[in-house]
Amino acid sequence: MKRRECITLIVGAAAVWSSAGLAQQQITLAVGFMSGRSEEDSRGLVAAFRQGLGEAGFVEGQNVIIEFRWANGHYEVLPTFAAELVNRRVAVLVSVGGDASALAAKRATSTIPIIIGVGGDPVKVGLIDSFNRPGSNVTGYTLLTNELEAKRIGILREIVPDISLVGVLLNPGTAFATKQLEEIEDAARTANLKLVVANASNDEELNAALDSLIQKRVDAMLVSANTYFDVRRNQIIAFATQNRIPAMYQFREYAALGGLISYGPRISDGYRLAGSYAGQILKGAKPADLPFLQPTRFELVINLKAAKALGLKIPNSMQLLADEVVE
Repeated sequence: MKRRECITLIVGAAAVWSSAGLAQQQITLAVGFMSGRSEEDSRGLVAAFRQGLGEAGFVEGQNVIIEFRWANGHYEVLPTFAAELVNRRVAVLVSVGGDASALAAKRATSTIPIIIGVGGDPVKVGLIDSFNRPGSNVTGYTLLTNELEAKRIGILREIVPDISLVGVLLNPGTAFATKQLEEIEDAARTANLKLVVANASNDEELNAALDSLIQKRVDAMLVSANTYFDVRRNQIIAFATQNRIPAMYQFREYAALGGLISYGPRISDGYRLAGSYAGQILKGAKPADLPFLQPTRFELVINLKAAKALGLKIPNSMQLLADEVVE
């Protein structure tokens, strides 16, 4: 597991410089950043986070340092990461990459400001009091990607109209899993589709889940919104490609890497917001006064190369509706 070397928090470090004959004290603050994702698949997202920080006047290495922790899809290490960053007394704790990361951060401290990023409704799982007034020491954003499973089923059926049996890859060990499955089942009934649910929350279970979808001879696959699947997306995309299974995903990164279709929010928007909020808190804002935000745009991305390999003809009407077409 990759970790960046921990850097000791520097508070009140004096740097004397001359400007118009005046001496000024420069304070370097620390931001704790923990994620259920991997460092490798989050480079663009971290760039968006740094952009948000920069817009608030903070530049890593100049007036702020960032301590990173990456779980690589192994959620069990997240409470340890949260405790480490709290013990280092970071000025603000940013917890992204799934609800498990958010829950671990909230359980670790009630005093240090926390910015969380989740995929579902944070009120329903007790992370905040309300969207307008989050309460206590927590604010952040939701991508609402967990709430879009029914929409994804509908799009999948429209693009591949002849399907009858859909395999659903689901991580049952998350706070939003039950709601996701309910929405998927309701949408499948409406579309007159049968489901095969394959549960996976670790690598051994994922391999077994994918094998089970082959054995059941599914016509298509829905990869439900979950950080663990994001971390293993290359494996999942390769599986769908090799076995000629049309698949629907949550983020455009899947389609850009060879997946057939994705529908969901732009994840980088959330990370940029997290950086902006972190900067505002470093300047003195209170988390309880910063509204918990929701996405304003959702993207449909279609990979025509993947469609051609599957022998699928994507209707022109659907291509025109797409926000991005990968050729």
